[in-house]
Amino acid sequence: MPTVSVGRDRLFEALGRTYTDEEFDELCFKFGIELDDITTEKAIQRKEKHLDEEGTEDDGETIYKIEVPANRYDLLCLEGLAQALRIFNGLDPIPTYKVANIGKESMLEMHVKTETSKIRPYVVCAVLRGVTFDEAKYNSFIDLQDRLHQNICRRRTLVAIGTHDLDTIEGPFTYEALPPAEINFVPLKQTRNFRADELMEFYKSDLKLKKFLHIIENSPVYPVIYDCKRTVLSLPPIINGAHSAISLKTKNVFIECTATDLTKANIVLNTMVTMFSVYCERKFEVEPVKVTYSDGKSFVYPDLSIYNMNVPLSYITGIIGVQLPEEKVAGLLHKMQLRAEKSLSEDKKVKFVVFVPPTRSDVLHPCDVAEDVAIAYGYNEIPKRKPASLKPLPLSQFSDLIRTEIAMAGYTEVLTWILCAKKEISSMLNREEDSSAAIIADSRTSEFEVVRSTLMPGLLRTVGHNKDHSKPIKIFEVGDVVFLDATNDVGAVNRRHLAALYCGATSGFELIHGLLDKIMEATGANFVSPGNSSGYYIEKSEEPALLQGRQASVIYAGKRIGTFGIVHPKVLKEFDIPDPCSFLELDMQTFL
Repeated sequence: MPTVSVGRDRLFEALGRTYTDEEFDELCFKFGIELDDITTEKAIQRKEKHLDEEGTEDDGETIYKIEVPANRYDLLCLEGLAQALRIFNGLDPIPTYKVANIGKESMLEMHVKTETSKIRPYVVCAVLRGVTFDEAKYNSFIDLQDRLHQNICRRRTLVAIGTHDLDTIEGPFTYEALPPAEINFVPLKQTRNFRADELMEFYKSDLKLKKFLHIIENSPVYPVIYDCKRTVLSLPPIINGAHSAISLKTKNVFIECTATDLTKANIVLNTMVTMFSVYCERKFEVEPVKVTYSDGKSFVYPDLSIYNMNVPLSYITGIIGVQLPEEKVAGLLHKMQLRAEKSLSEDKKVKFVVFVPPTRSDVLHPCDVAEDVAIAYGYNEIPKRKPASLKPLPLSQFSDLIRTEIAMAGYTEVLTWILCAKKEISSMLNREEDSSAAIIADSRTSEFEVVRSTLMPGLLRTVGHNKDHSKPIKIFEVGDVVFLDATNDVGAVNRRHLAALYCGATSGFELIHGLLDKIMEATGANFVSPGNSSGYYIEKSEEPALLQGRQASVIYAGKRIGTFGIVHPKVLKEFDIPDPCSFLELDMQTFL
């Protein structure tokens, strides 16, 4: 979950009182967030520079690092945190955000050209009028943009935010997509003109901006926003123009969000304007902008309308597990910034009409409303009880039984990645490439290319990383493997496997065979003669990962359910294991 760093003193000033660290930690817990760390400005700087110097009493402002839910974008800045906590404490009413009532003739316009559909097809805009910035407010404004870019904007791939001093530019604005050589402007914090293609080369050495270049770098056209005098406002999602840069003296802020996802663009714009409209001359009022597309369709942004959700009281109390009176539920919802009005359903049962403000984009379903009631009520106040219907699945019960039996035999359970490299299930196991393996599309790392089709690589990798551990090493794993299956609706199927590995100088076929017999005894299967389907037996196998002549297949109820034997020396070398190993792997679902 994202962590927000805020100055303690400024936060307490916004909250209207001071707290001890313990009191504020308790307040955070009650509200459903967490005080993750208490540090200072200089301590953060020392950590960034990897310095081991001791802190001093004069270490600068105390900083609270607060962990917030990933979908609570309104809590990503001090303004949103303070507002939410003041409402939670009953100090403030729920604010009413409104769009300024201005005529269409005086409304700013953004015209979108057809070519933008090739790269970033959407744009939404708004204006904050009469803003009063000081250094702290300005820094918070910039920080919120960065946090949104890292969070919901997915590092600017889905949405990119541009903020401009409206008094330095003039509408109407145009959003276009042009060849890089045709775009020329002075970017933010620079003093000379760059062509857009030159700018791409220039920023390849910039630690902050180079990670965003790939978004448009290979496109034949780049998105660009102009004012009516062809002054470049921004080259989204890379950089704004220097001409319209905001400063502490800025009074009117023009905000534009270009996007590939219109829903997220609206959420981002609403978050920006609702959090900082508190500093406007007309508090909580935002000026709209008309966006007109090339097909003639036009839309007015931002959309700060409140939407209604009908939630039965019985649904809320049923989920929480506590019977609460309707007045209490309405009060708890108010603490979480949700206004609720009582009404009756057609069958005369109590329900609430919940009014969801534009700041609460995380409220999508009645279960979100019930969660907020539970948070406001206090999770520690909810009586603990075990649901009568809670019953583990047969496969889970069987897995736990087998885990216990193997642990009693002196083996230690490990948990390894379900994803692995292609070579780990093929060449490193002395096998051909596995055509039944599920391959990860567009894998970002060679370590995680496929979903494992055997537990063997994980156990061998574990031993390879712990080869200096005292011997013998006896480990096991019970986990899922995945195979392609065209008959399944998702194209693949999970199978629960058991694998065990014995590593040591005395490792032999008989040791792992003994473990097999113990497991089969625990399942109630008897050892029978070959061809008898009433129990299990072993027969010669040809598993490339195991040593020829020192391996066998396990046949149960007429089906081959696994193999065991001595691991092939070539395989041990691939995993950098110097000692001999014996290995067993079984398909556990065959027993059910």
